[in-house]
Amino acid sequence: MPILTELNLYPIKSCAGISLREATLTAAGLMSDHIYDREWMVVDAAGQFMTQREYPKMALITPRIKADTLELRAPGMLRLEVPLGLPDPSEEITLDVKVWDDTVRAYDCDETTATWFSKYLGVPCRLVRFHAEAKRTANTEWTKGIEAPTLFSDGYPMLVISEASLVDLNDKLQSQGRQALPMNRFRPNIVINGIEAFEEDVVESFKIGSALLKPVKPCPRCPMPSVDQATGEFGPDPLEILQTYRANPKVNGGITFGMNAIMLEGEGQLLRVGQEVDVIISF
Repeated sequence: MPILTELNLYPIKSCAGISLREATLTAAGLMSDHIYDREWMVVDAAGQFMTQREYPKMALITPRIKADTLELRAPGMLRLEVPLGLPDPSEEITLDVKVWDDTVRAYDCDETTATWFSKYLGVPCRLVRFHAEAKRTANTEWTKGIEAPTLFSDGYPMLVISEASLVDLNDKLQSQGRQALPMNRFRPNIVINGIEAFEEDVVESFKIGSALLKPVKPCPRCPMPSVDQATGEFGPDPLEILQTYRANPKVNGGITFGMNAIMLEGEGQLLRVGQEVDVIISF
C-alpha cells in the first residue's frame, strides 16, 4: 500500500520549507497553525515576485512558526520575528504585487522587515502577505473548470512527487558518476512512497483518509532544482539529465517532474506522515 512519507509547508515563496509530521488540508493547499503554504512572498521595488531562480540564497532563509510570530533566520543576519496576526483594517498598508501573470492585493510588511530582506539579498525588496480578501485561482483549463484557490504558489495549491521518481533520476545521475540529489531540490508539498517512478503522472486521484487529491498538470521545471537547498548556491543541475527523458509534449516540451494537484474533497482534514494512500489510475 502506498504511504504518505513527507509533508512540506513553504510559508514564504522560494524560501526554505518546514517539514511537518501532520498538516491540515485546505482547497488552497497545506496549512499548519493557521499558516498557509506560500502565504508570504518577497517582491522587488516594482512589486514583482522574487525567487531562487535569480536569488539562490533565498533557500537559506529558514522559517519557524511560533505562537504569534513567524521566526526567520538567515546566515549573517539577526533573527527576525514577523507577526502572524493580520493588521487592523483601518491601519493596513497594501500593495498590488505580481506573481507570474497575476496581479493580486497583498499586505505590506513593515519597514524593519523590508530592511532585513533587502540587507540579506543585497537589493531593495519587501515581504508581503496574501490579503484576506484577495483571490487567485489555478488555470481552469487544467483543472477542467474547477476553481481551485491558491496563494503565492507558481500556480497550483499542491505539488505531489513519488519517492520512486527521485530514485529513478538519482540512478541515472549516479550511473554518470554524479551525486544523488535530495527531494528538497524539487520542493514538493506531498511525497508518496509505494508507487512506480512517475506513476503520479497517470494518477486520476489520491485518496488519503476522506481527502481526495487530483493531479491536474505536470510540473515544468525551471532552473530552481539546480539550487542546493543546503548552501544556497547553484549546482549541480539535474535538468540536463531530465531533458533526455522527461520532455513532456503536454506542456510544449517542458521538462516535467512531479504533478500539480488540487483538492476535490477533504477540506480541513488532517494529513499525517505514515498514512496509507489509495491510488486511482487514469485509463
